[in-house]
Amino acid sequence: MSAVEIDEILRLCIATLVGIAIGFNRELRGKPLGMRTLALVALGAAIASTTAIHFGSLSEYPDALSRVVQGVIQGVLTGIGFIGAGVVLHDRQTATVRGLTTAATVWIAAALGISCALADWVVVTTGVVLTLLVLFGLGWVESTLMSAHRDDQGDRS
Repeated sequence: MSAVEIDEILRLCIATLVGIAIGFNRELRGKPLGMRTLALVALGAAIASTTAIHFGSLSEYPDALSRVVQGVIQGVLTGIGFIGAGVVLHDRQTATVRGLTTAATVWIAAALGISCALADWVVVTTGVVLTLLVLFGLGWVESTLMSAHRDDQGDRS
């Protein structure tokens, strides 16, 4: 196995682990998309991107490679929006929207999968850390604030 093949395998494995890490939060919260789905989203984005950047002799033509990579990124992120849209629900009676965070995690898992394929490890690491901080940390802040708000509302009645 060549060094290039090992590098490609590593990129795909890391993309899968990134999706699992993000999906772990969704699993803990009982959301419709969890570790398996987000692992597949990140892996799929990485596969599409890795295939595009290593296709044949494109590396000999930087302008063509640039256009192909731009097209893949645009296509993956646009297409993945449809999956995310499937989990967004609007309830007119209560004037609430549910599923936006789950939809955003699908989109970010795809973006991180692309970053893994492009081997931009600083972006991958920073993106995963910030995503997990937002999902775990801000989830706790939101629930704490909502609990305090409900308690305040109860005191007024």
